[in-house]
Amino acid sequence: MFITATIAIIIVMLLVLLRAALGPTVFDRILAINTFGTATVLLIALFGFLTDRPDFMDIALLYALINFISTIAVLKLFRYGNLGENFDE
Repeated sequence: MFITATIAIIIVMLLVLLRAALGPTVFDRILAINTFGTATVLLIALFGFLTDRPDFMDIALLYALINFISTIAVLKLFRYGNLGENFDE
């Protein structure tokens, strides 16, 4: 069952990479890369479960947080053109 789950996650990752390469808009590409990161988190967690090493869950959670923050940063970069200026003025 775990082999099937691993194969399914890898297939999803390949399809998402295809969407990232062929996406019609930049936002579709960003969403595809975010989905790839989420699938990577699932793969790390599955690998940690299969090898009976719970410290892989810490790595998966850290990677999920980095994935979320980087997605928000890239979306802000594409919307406003930079990351550091005050946009209220």
